Amino acid sequence: MKAIRHVTIVTMGCSKNLVDSEQLLRQFEAIGYAVGHDSEVPSGGIVIVNTCGFIGDAKEESIETILEYAVARKKGRISKLYVMGCLSERYLSELGKEIPEVDHFYGKFNWKEVLSDLGEIYRDDLRLERSLTTPSHYAYVKISEGCSRTCSYCAIPIITGKHVSRPMEDILEEVRTLVSKGVKEVQLIAQDLSYYGLDTYKTLKLPELVERIAQIPGVEWLRLHYTYPYDFPMDLLRVMSENSNVCAYLDMALQHISDNMLVKMRRKINKAETLDLLNKIRQEVPGIHLRTTLMVGHPGETDTDFRQLCDFVKEQRFERMGAFIYSEEEGTYAARHFEDNIPEATKRARLDELMLLQQDISAEINAAKVGHTFKVIVDREEPDYFVGRTEFDSPDVDPEVFISKETPLNIGSFYSVKIASAGPYDLFGTV
Repeated sequence: MKAIRHVTIVTMGCSKNLVDSEQLLRQFEAIGYAVGHDSEVPSGGIVIVNTCGFIGDAKEESIETILEYAVARKKGRISKLYVMGCLSERYLSELGKEIPEVDHFYGKFNWKEVLSDLGEIYRDDLRLERSLTTPSHYAYVKISEGCSRTCSYCAIPIITGKHVSRPMEDILEEVRTLVSKGVKEVQLIAQDLSYYGLDTYKTLKLPELVERIAQIPGVEWLRLHYTYPYDFPMDLLRVMSENSNVCAYLDMALQHISDNMLVKMRRKINKAETLDLLNKIRQEVPGIHLRTTLMVGHPGETDTDFRQLCDFVKEQRFERMGAFIYSEEEGTYAARHFEDNIPEATKRARLDELMLLQQDISAEINAAKVGHTFKVIVDREEPDYFVGRTEFDSPDVDPEVFISKETPLNIGSFYSVKIASAGPYDLFGTV
């Protein structure tokens, strides 16, 4: 009797990495492996760590994870250890010298070689299939790789290269396959959704892509992650307002609002243009919930710049907002041209002040939902509640709805939920 072979993939970083892991898991499944994802250090079998290399904290976490499994490899608790993803793409030779316990390092784009190195063949007929690691009712769909923007602080273009759009027909076929397997909510992801199509079709094709996906039977919710404000495809707003299954939700990292900082960050958009874009989005898609990400502590950020940023947050009242501290990344424009001279204590204080402001705004926005009824998808069951999300909430990063257990509910189904109370980050309600 043939022994069962085991492989576990551990995914670090963003949902774009998760898609790569899911595709690789599907290939292993097809050739008869027992597969696992993000499990505790397994006993025996192969472990593949899919790394993140975006900023300092993410790199540290990836290295710590590799070292944890390297110890297991050294002790014979696992048979092979492979590393792939953004961190190994960027530091391939250095990592090989520093962590010899790893059997092989692969980059961001050559992970298919894992299979050939194990004597297996990558099956091209399965290239649009994945073994979902998310709940079966939602999935992430990656529409492009890389990024062609030149933001001063960002290492992504160095790691992944220029933007490469996937063929539209491939994306549509993948969505149809996912829907046939029970997926109801599609999360479109890319480093930069806005740019989609410009490289291959020579025009901005995101509006057409979204409209065509929205017309696929079974797509009940379609959500957009990571749009870029400069050269935003304005026809997308019409598509969002005309298609009820396109969530009134947009994830757009703005980073800053001070003209001084927008120039230093090389964002190609100024304060006035940013405010005009935000006004148009809110006018054309009433009730939209905007998620943004802001940065503090970029070289050259003055107290005046930071005060402008705080005022911007107070005035805009973003429904969803995250922020992070500037991290100098070697090879970037900022690392080459600016000194990282803002004290860490100042950066941390600015971050804390900004997030405290947002906490109050979030609490007020949530409180305004009390007494109203929303369509909610149920993600999971906990001892005291069913837990779900409204169309305004993306998994893992946004508020959740805790639904009382008076009525039995089905995971992955939609219900009308009346909100009874609210906290700064979560809602509580009943069916």
